[in-house]
Amino acid sequence: MFETREALLNKIRLGEDSLLELKVIRFNGGKISGPFRNDLADELAAFANTNDGVLVLGVDDKSRDVEGIAIDKLDAVEDFLRDICNDNIIPPLSAKIIRMELPDLLGEEKPIIKIEIPRSLFVHKSPGGYFRRLGNSKRQLTPDLLARLFQQRSQARIIRFDEQPVPATTAKNLEDKLWRRFAPDEINETVITLRKLSLVTAGDNGDENATVGGVLMCSQEPHKWLPGAFIEAVRYRGTRLDSNYQEDAAQITGPLDQQVHGALAFVRRNMKVAAVKEMGRMDIPQFSLRAVFEAVVNAVAHRDYSIHGSKIRLFMFDDRFELYSPGALPNTISIDSIALRQATRNELITSLLAKCPMSEIPDHRHRKYLMEKRGEGVPVIIAESEQLSGKTPIFRLLDDTELQLTIFAAKPEREN
Repeated sequence: MFETREALLNKIRLGEDSLLELKVIRFNGGKISGPFRNDLADELAAFANTNDGVLVLGVDDKSRDVEGIAIDKLDAVEDFLRDICNDNIIPPLSAKIIRMELPDLLGEEKPIIKIEIPRSLFVHKSPGGYFRRLGNSKRQLTPDLLARLFQQRSQARIIRFDEQPVPATTAKNLEDKLWRRFAPDEINETVITLRKLSLVTAGDNGDENATVGGVLMCSQEPHKWLPGAFIEAVRYRGTRLDSNYQEDAAQITGPLDQQVHGALAFVRRNMKVAAVKEMGRMDIPQFSLRAVFEAVVNAVAHRDYSIHGSKIRLFMFDDRFELYSPGALPNTISIDSIALRQATRNELITSLLAKCPMSEIPDHRHRKYLMEKRGEGVPVIIAESEQLSGKTPIFRLLDDTELQLTIFAAKPEREN
């Protein structure tokens, strides 16, 4: 928004409105004395709760004069902004912080900071409460407007979250080779095809935005727009969750099907294999790769992507494998019924995963696609793991916000 200097200067001359906020930065010694941290957080959150907006620091909102920011203070101002976005706004706010120069009344170039705030996927709370942008000021969201906003942002689960538009994206953010694997052979119009596949949709301003599912399945960096849309994997030596005993770690990124294969490769690379002698040598893997595969597929397919910044976590220990997936169980499924019932939170994502071909997974020779949507995943996890370790895997719901799966390691007698 206001991409060129000229466009921004013209907008500043016209003054503040629903898209623009101007602030002068004041220092007292080495510390920022104005604007106050909480006030700035309220302004930023109001933009994110309404529509795209721009905040310019270094310009007086009354006279519209460019006062600038001392060059040696720019780092402090940027740190100040970053801390506000991360610590004073819930959930944390994604904003683009840009340093640039604008001329003052005498034509002298002065450094300023431009903050671009896209309309958010989430409803943000700041220290003063919940705000929206109305004209050149912020206003508290009334209870009815707040309820409506939660519905619109799909946090009330009325609209499928994976079909919602992702602000600041366009169809161009979806890689051609990734989305075409879901498209028919004959394509007459790209945008129409993407819309039919629910990979793009109309945003609030009428522009075509990529959907959550489109970003997750058809971009190489989904975490760029959806923080936490990756798998954090760690292998620990021993049985404790302790960074001092970390042997291997990786952030597994990319489209969701690539994350599944990356997670499986991580487990395969870090898995121990024992051997026993029963009518000849027999290798015994630490974990069933088939069970691990089903667990990871279920996690990326059914996790709650509306929980800002939460990621899938995969931990390996000598005695167990743990997988943490953000979100409560979908619909009316409970821990007791998880092996018996089938339901999904993300219809678009599961339908796209059902079109992704398998790579070579042990004991999956007759399976063609990553997801088959028959509800067989959990029974396979239980049966495969029990056969290998003699212990039943444990599913636990933590604070109704995260699903934990524990698979126990095999402990065969080692070959002499």
